[in-house]
Amino acid sequence: MRIQYFHDTDTLYIVLNDNIVFETKELDENTLLDLDERGNLVSFTLEHAQTRTNIADFSFQQIALPVPA
Repeated sequence: MRIQYFHDTDTLYIVLNDNIVFETKELDENTLLDLDERGNLVSFTLEHAQTRTNIADFSFQQIALPVPA
C-alpha cells in the first residue's frame, strides 16, 4: 500500500495493491476509482484533498491479531 500526496495539485493518491488497472470509474467529479479486471479496487484518487480529508493529521495504525489460546 502506498499513499502519495501531491501538494501542487492538492491530490491524494492511495494505491492498495499492484494489480493492473483495467478500468477507472468516476465516483464524482473529484474522486476516481481504479479497478482491476475483476472489479476489485486497486487505487483511488481524491482531488481537493485538504478540504475533503484531514491530510495534515495522517496516522497509521496496525492492530495486532489476537494470539490463539
